[in-house]
Amino acid sequence: MAGGPPFSLGIETHDGLAALVRAIRAEEDGKALRKDLAKNMRDALRPGAQQAKDSIMAMVSTQGAMPALRSSIARKIRPEVKLGGRWSGARVKAFKTKNIRGFPNAPKRTNRASGWRHPVWGNRDQWVQQRGKIEWFDRSFTGREALYKQAVNQAMEDMARRIADRAG
Repeated sequence: MAGGPPFSLGIETHDGLAALVRAIRAEEDGKALRKDLAKNMRDALRPGAQQAKDSIMAMVSTQGAMPALRSSIARKIRPEVKLGGRWSGARVKAFKTKNIRGFPNAPKRTNRASGWRHPVWGNRDQWVQQRGKIEWFDRSFTGREALYKQAVNQAMEDMARRIADRAG
């Protein structure tokens, strides 16, 4: 299930998805079918994305700095689907948090055990080590990978059946 950047849970490409995308392209309304397939695959992963968002929001915050780091990270977690190209598949990804306190890698850094270093506000000569909620992203999916894979596969099977019913 790993694949892509280390900060995503993904359903890897397999021959079935590639064949399905080719079949959709052959249909007259292929663009609409691809859109429906992508939507259904994203919908299958939405519960996992919500679980990851809930997990980061549960991280302890000792200071009320603005903009809020946890909610900024949570807004950047979403399911992603790509059909065709270099990579095809579906995944839940935590995107970089650009323009949030100069901390674009916040999702990745708050997830790792070693945490991150940053200068103390008002004193650029003093640095501190800070830790987030260790493996908040990874633990949101632990034990549920098969459930999400099944949901994505079901969306693919439904689309394949829809195409087959047209032909037959």
